[in-house]
Amino acid sequence: MKDKTIDYVLRATWQAVARMYNEEATKYGATMATGFALLSIDREKGTPSTAISQRMGMEATSLTRTLKSMEEKGLIIRKKNPVDGRGVLIHLTKLGKEKRELSKSTVLKFNETVRQHVSEEQLNHFMEVAEIINELIVDKSIFGDENPDK
Repeated sequence: MKDKTIDYVLRATWQAVARMYNEEATKYGATMATGFALLSIDREKGTPSTAISQRMGMEATSLTRTLKSMEEKGLIIRKKNPVDGRGVLIHLTKLGKEKRELSKSTVLKFNETVRQHVSEEQLNHFMEVAEIINELIVDKSIFGDENPDK
């Protein structure tokens, strides 16, 4: 791993995780995106779609197709937000709640298996490094606001 860049390792690892989750989700007629969306929706109160996209780390427009597919499969329903009549809340159906539990157990299984093979200290270091990388990106400490065209 010495000759691999940090971004390469991050990308390759995430792609392997995503492939693994998608393979597992396919067994249940779903996708990784569907599973993560189910986990991002409040079981009882529902959730605005903008909050779902934030929790998933994606643009709201990218989430639209996933939500449409989930609605067609009977996993979610849209209801008017009682607090703000202009907004819509995404609610889980009974089937959506069942699939959410399945997604939750899949994620917990992944975490449990990794914890069996990685020490607490190693995991803490990994989390610390990931947090630092995220902070550097959010703070624009890597490339800043440089605009080479100016």
